[in-house]
Amino acid sequence: MARFFFKTIIFTLYFKTLLKKLIYIYILLYSGITFSQKRDKNSLLKPLDAYILVEPGDTAIVKLNAFMLLPKRKFKSKKDIRYYFWFKSKVFKVYPFAKLASQRLDTLNARLSKIKSNRKKQKYIKLIQDYIEGEFSDQMKKLTNTEGRILIKLIHRQTGKTAFQNIKALRSGWNAFWYNTTANVFKLSLKYEYHPASVNEDFLIEDILQRAFLDDELVRQKSKLEFDFQEIAVKNKGEIDVEVYKKLLAKQLQRYKRKQKRKKQ
Repeated sequence: MARFFFKTIIFTLYFKTLLKKLIYIYILLYSGITFSQKRDKNSLLKPLDAYILVEPGDTAIVKLNAFMLLPKRKFKSKKDIRYYFWFKSKVFKVYPFAKLASQRLDTLNARLSKIKSNRKKQKYIKLIQDYIEGEFSDQMKKLTNTEGRILIKLIHRQTGKTAFQNIKALRSGWNAFWYNTTANVFKLSLKYEYHPASVNEDFLIEDILQRAFLDDELVRQKSKLEFDFQEIAVKNKGEIDVEVYKKLLAKQLQRYKRKQKRKKQ
């Protein structure tokens, strides 16, 4: 019995010693793994896929986001700044309409290209027409002449075609819609084109748009017309001409005053 008890004590001591060794080995192994992981983590500042391996003879190409550097705007007077921002509010008001017109036209043309039947094409055009009329007709009728003219020009910018050309291409009920809500309301030409390099008003519109895109004030939609506005702006030296709008608003103010006098009489 004493012999069995003695063997039990020896076995227990041996087991404890073995267990300690195993724990010590485990600690060493774990520490080594942890240290290795920390060293590896610190040795690479970025994930592997963030690196580019360039071997001799290879050409590394880095793609950068395009940006535009515009010259500082130059106003003739502090009063001109007010007229510029007045015009800016007009551009901001109608740009969403032109942007949507471009999107709807692209969708419409893509859909029409897949429809073989002329009858079905006309039916689909009518559906799009009814949708746009229902959603935007009332808003467009509230636009001023200046806003209507800017809209027609922006349609040319966004679609690559004048409002008149778009109508002629689509025909159908679009004739009635555009003439009723644009030409007849504003008494403007649907053949207005967009030329920021040669027409001052178009330059102002594009200047406002590009600066708004850079400042994230408007969602950028690329023009379907080919022009380099950065080059145009540099040639223009950032000069802002708002004389036309000063005269326009002066006439409107005179008319307003005459109306007020008539009411008092």
